Amino acid sequence: MHRSSFKKEIRNAIVIYLLTWLCVFILVTVVLSRGKRTFFEATGLFFEFLGNSSFVMAIHLLFVIVFSLFLVVRYFIRLYKKKGGHIFFKQLAYRLLIPILGVFIVFKSIIYVNANENYDFNWDENLMNLALTPNDFYELDRMHRGMSVFGWDTKTNDAAIDSLIKANIEWVAVIPFIDQEDETSITVRRPVAKDAVWKSRDSIFIQSIKQLKAKGLHVNLKPHLWTFSGWRANLTLNSDEAWNTWFDSYEAYILYYARMAEFTGAELFCIGTELKTSIKKQPERWKALIKKVRAIYSGQLTYAANWHDEYEYIDFWDQLDFIGIQAYFPLTKNKNPDLATIENGWTKHIKKLEGLYQMYHKPILFTEIGYKSDASATIKPWEWGSYLSVLSEKKSDRTQQLAYEAFFNQLWHKKWFAGAYFWQWHTYSKKGDVDLNLDFSPRFKPAENTMAKWYGKRAGKEDL
Repeated sequence: MHRSSFKKEIRNAIVIYLLTWLCVFILVTVVLSRGKRTFFEATGLFFEFLGNSSFVMAIHLLFVIVFSLFLVVRYFIRLYKKKGGHIFFKQLAYRLLIPILGVFIVFKSIIYVNANENYDFNWDENLMNLALTPNDFYELDRMHRGMSVFGWDTKTNDAAIDSLIKANIEWVAVIPFIDQEDETSITVRRPVAKDAVWKSRDSIFIQSIKQLKAKGLHVNLKPHLWTFSGWRANLTLNSDEAWNTWFDSYEAYILYYARMAEFTGAELFCIGTELKTSIKKQPERWKALIKKVRAIYSGQLTYAANWHDEYEYIDFWDQLDFIGIQAYFPLTKNKNPDLATIENGWTKHIKKLEGLYQMYHKPILFTEIGYKSDASATIKPWEWGSYLSVLSEKKSDRTQQLAYEAFFNQLWHKKWFAGAYFWQWHTYSKKGDVDLNLDFSPRFKPAENTMAKWYGKRAGKEDL
């Protein structure tokens, strides 16, 4: 390559690189400025995202894709000018179209094989709440018929809430995310005001809670800490000073959302989720936090402890209203289990939970539980899939549905059990997409109908 040509390629790359950033900036700020955010507030959030290495990496990957497409298009344009239409179409077919078609056929074939389960489930529409008025069985048996819901709209959520009521859901976990870069970060990002002045990005949660309550549903406000790298349960800080700095930052957010819970009338507030290392390192700070939350929030409290290596170490359960468990217990060792095998998998876990109840005499609430629509869903229920899971995993709505049925059969009648929040429900899900959906959502799947069946009747409690 000549020196002048090399310089030209560098200039092209720089121009496309800058255009990529500009397009991303415009797209992100337009999306973020929907609703009550101003353009300047959205711009501020964009620049905050620049501190996230995953976000920056995604933009650079997008640049590589765009620049590669530019080179391909330019190659064929030059080929057409130099060699004419005959050579152009021949090369276009052999070098681009046929390989793309081949990849597409293989891709579609793999998806078809993995998604074709042949599960004949008889959906009973009579189990659904067609009146779209909450039954409010909670007033009778104190059971949380819950769901973790995402995808709130900035304006109205009437249709989305009606779809929840139709499935006999009575409690909704509203989940704002707070974040930090990784497991070693000593502060939670974006400090909050000390008074109850809500940031525009939180107005969507306030609005959604008000709309849920107006429809007769109960609300669990459950802020989550998100780490862009690593897992929040494995925070690793190198000094007591660093731990205290982190907790000060985290506490500010929890008190911020506790004020929001009080302001909106959310009946349940979760003070934390899967923060194992902090729980073990800072038990006294957590006890002090509970007192601070109680001073500003009049509703019920829980903490969402991981099912493994956490809930056993918490010694402040007596200060909360519920023992909260993220209940992703492993239930089977093999794929495509039958109902009896899944039910048997609960036996040892139920025994431990009963022991926990006997120790604290507090009702146990599953703050999360869920199963993907794949054949291995009950082996490691906590494992997330991806958009490419349909290429590597076998879809199984049957396994998901049986896991739901086994859960209700084994736990719904226990006197110490307070209910569950299934993970997760997207308000924007479409029925037409369900055939390729291997994620946790039960929506439009047999699991939804099974859940509606159990949520749609009073729990037959032991000793009640």
